[in-house]
Amino acid sequence: MKANLQFDFLVDKENNTLTIKREFAANRQLVWDCYTKAELLNQWFAPKPFTTKTKSMDFREGGHWHYAMVEPNGTEYWGYTEYHGINPIDDYRTVDAFSDSEGNINPDLPKAKWHVQFSDSNDHAVVTTVVNYESLEDLETVINMGMEEGMTSTLERLDELLEGLTK
Repeated sequence: MKANLQFDFLVDKENNTLTIKREFAANRQLVWDCYTKAELLNQWFAPKPFTTKTKSMDFREGGHWHYAMVEPNGTEYWGYTEYHGINPIDDYRTVDAFSDSEGNINPDLPKAKWHVQFSDSNDHAVVTTVVNYESLEDLETVINMGMEEGMTSTLERLDELLEGLTK
């Protein structure tokens, strides 16, 4: 990450939430596109050395994104996101869960509500993501799975993609 870009990762155990605030050296429309288009998500939405592959995506209210994070050895970790409350280039809400390759939700792993908000800061975009878990146990599970390190690496990949797209 470029040292001058804002990055906050806040854990609120009283409310079972994570708040991730991240600044990007690009305009809000481009950052929105990177979050909402499969062909761009596939280029950054996984921590190194993983890659991402989209099985299906329908970015609309009531739509979904079914994807896998793939290890270099080919092991796949599937996720399923349902989209709710989309306000183009301002914000969207999702319910995100772990799944299998067919999109069946894994009830043994945490499910979360995400609210992803996009704003301007001079010529940069700021993305504020609030992730709400059903319980403290669910929050602690994802923290112990490496959520902070994973998000840090993943958002650095978005920096790299944006740098290439804005040249």
